[in-house]
Amino acid sequence: MSRLAFALILAVAALRSQAQDVSPLAGTIEDDGNTYVSPTGAFKVAVPLTPGMGGSITDNANVVIFQDPVNLYVTIAAQPMDATQRWELSNRQTKDYLVYFFSTFVVPVFRQQFKDAVVENSATFLPRLEDGALIAYVLVPNGSMFSHQLVRIDPEAKVRPAKRGNLLFVKNGTIFVLSMELAERVTEGTAYTLTTEQENELLRERLLGMLHKIQFPKAPDAAPPALPAPAG
Repeated sequence: MSRLAFALILAVAALRSQAQDVSPLAGTIEDDGNTYVSPTGAFKVAVPLTPGMGGSITDNANVVIFQDPVNLYVTIAAQPMDATQRWELSNRQTKDYLVYFFSTFVVPVFRQQFKDAVVENSATFLPRLEDGALIAYVLVPNGSMFSHQLVRIDPEAKVRPAKRGNLLFVKNGTIFVLSMELAERVTEGTAYTLTTEQENELLRERLLGMLHKIQFPKAPDAAPPALPAPAG
């Protein structure tokens, strides 16, 4: 998987969402609209949209975006690992691999769309979550999905850089990236008072809450060991 390939997966999905694409989903909706199932079968997730909020779901083969106009913007990317990525993981500690993947593939996606995106120096590794997970935060100037709300209230107001929390982990041979914007950072305007630490904790809680809505297929059982050849 090249950097360009992963960048296109995420960038195209983001552009589709911004354009409010209404083409049919690649995945499927089950349980009377309550569950989204990815087209590859890598995961299913309880739809986080609130009825009556005017939200939308857009996707492609490897990415789904849940968005409403008030306070929700969530991306779930699920990229099957190719031989190169499996080799990278096997030759690194999980923490080092996730940091490498975030720096090499995810950050360039943000900077391709928003050239002034900045990674905060506050990443956290959670060794017991999904056998190792990384949470990292990105500030995205002019990248909020909710700036229209503040503009309606005060057209002269200065919009803060958007803040996205990102949760990365490996599951069943797939690298997952959950990304979520902290809407209040933009929508509350001058009433917003959270510190960086409080922002990070809030995004962490929301990302973990989103993770708990996801179900993964059971990993295939390991192949039984080969029996020795009969003597003679």
